[in-house]
Formats: sequence, C-alpha cells, structure tokens
Amino acid sequence: MDFLARTTSPIAPALWEQIDAATVNVARNVLTGRRILHLNGPLGIGVASVQIDDADTRAENLEDGFIVNKGRRTVEIPTIYEDFTLLARDLAVSEASGYPTDLSAVLGAAQAAALKEDRLIFFGNANLGIDGLLTAPNANQVPKSDWSVGENAFTDVAAAIDALVNQGVFGAYTLVLSPNLHTQLQRLQPGTGLLEIDRVAKLVGGQLYKSPVLGKDQAVLLCAQPENMDLVVGQDLAAAYLEQRELNHHFRLIESVLPRIRKQKAIAVFR
Repeated sequence: MDFLARTTSPIAPALWEQIDAATVNVARNVLTGRRILHLNGPLGIGVASVQIDDADTRAENLEDGFIVNKGRRTVEIPTIYEDFTLLARDLAVSEASGYPTDLSAVLGAAQAAALKEDRLIFFGNANLGIDGLLTAPNANQVPKSDWSVGENAFTDVAAAIDALVNQGVFGAYTLVLSPNLHTQLQRLQPGTGLLEIDRVAKLVGGQLYKSPVLGKDQAVLLCAQPENMDLVVGQDLAAAYLEQRELNHHFRLIESVLPRIRKQKAIAVFR
C-alpha cells in the first residue's frame, strides 16, 4: 500500500525528490532531540505502540501459575503532522520556465513539525501519558543559580553530574540549554582566558546543545545511553499527498515518534 499516496498523485517524481531533500535539510538543522537520543527505528507506520520498561522496577512476578511483568506499560506512538500547499500556478510556471520550484511552504511546515517533535521529547504530553525529559516525575531536581554571574553555571552542572553519579548513573553526559542560557555562557572567565561555555562543555565531554523549544532559563542534564532512554521512530518525517482542491495541491508532513524514558533518574532538571 502506498501510504503516502505518492504514486497516485499528479506530482512528478523529481518534485517529490526536492520536497524530500528540503524536509530533511530543515529537520537536520532544527532538531535537537535526535542529536542526543539513540534512535530506535524507523519501525514503519504500521507499528502503533511500544513497551516502556521502568529500569528501576522492571520485574517478572510469578504468582498462582501466572507470569506478570511489573514496571512495564504499553504506549501508543503518536503521529505528528503539519500541512502545506503548493499552488498549481506556481508549479506550472516552474515547469514551463525551468526555474526551481518555490518550496518555502515545505520549509515552513518542516520546521513546524521538527519543533513539535522536540517539544514532545523535552516536555512530553500529559494528555497522551507521555513523559518528556523535563517533565519526567522522578527525574533529579537540581537547584539553578544565576548563570550570568561568576562560575555559577560550572558549579551547578558539576553538582548535577554528582547527583547522577550518586544515583548510580554512569557514562557520557549531555547538557541541553535554553538559547538565552547558551548566550549567557559566551563570556570570558577572569584569569582563565576561557569562555565559560567552554569550561562547562568540558564537564560533559563537549556534548552541549541548545534548543529553542526550551524557552528561557531552562536546562537539563542527562545520561542519554540507550539503556536509559531512546527515541522510537515509527514513520520518519515524510510528505504525503492529500488532495487537489481549488486547483492547488495539498500535502501533509507526518511522522510518528515517541520519547521512551526507561530510567528517569538518568535525568537532572535545573530548577
């Protein structure tokens, strides 16, 4: 089955290739969650749900001849979508003149879809029963001081790493910041000749990122190894053909993704 309805659409294969390339380029530049989480998939659009095990409570209970899994739940993989339209006249002009097709509508939709994915990863969705990296209820809560002053950022991040170590969480650590915190760290520390952001980055082995979905004054440290968390991908981000209406061509960008947190104590949220 052609789930994306491409073979039955009036869109030429060459234009589909341009749409795909534009979508991938925008997503690669915008997405942060995929840079830090291990990807499980794409599994295909037909995979509707997955199991999430709680690493701290996962166990098999044997009772009265039955084996029951504790600390496991089944969660549906939600589908993210964003629609866009390409005008029939624009496509006709492009074809007749040989000029490149204006794909600004594709670029805008791809950016919006990518931001929706990152919001799901970092903040989850309470209505869908999905925990995000900053909203996992059992994550470590670490006090945050003013990172625009002195060595506060370095001290706070070091304390967060200690908090994870004390929880028995070892491995590579990743730090994700709001854009304004990232900017605050772009300053020289007196007597060191180093930018504060470079000092902080060394604490996490260079794994320091920023994401616009974090808003202002938010930061999270995590040990994003696959035994602790990953990102399940069913359908990867792709464009589907919806219909031709009022002569114009209507498309839908879709993807199905789910942040799967197995060990919430592998996360430290700065508050």
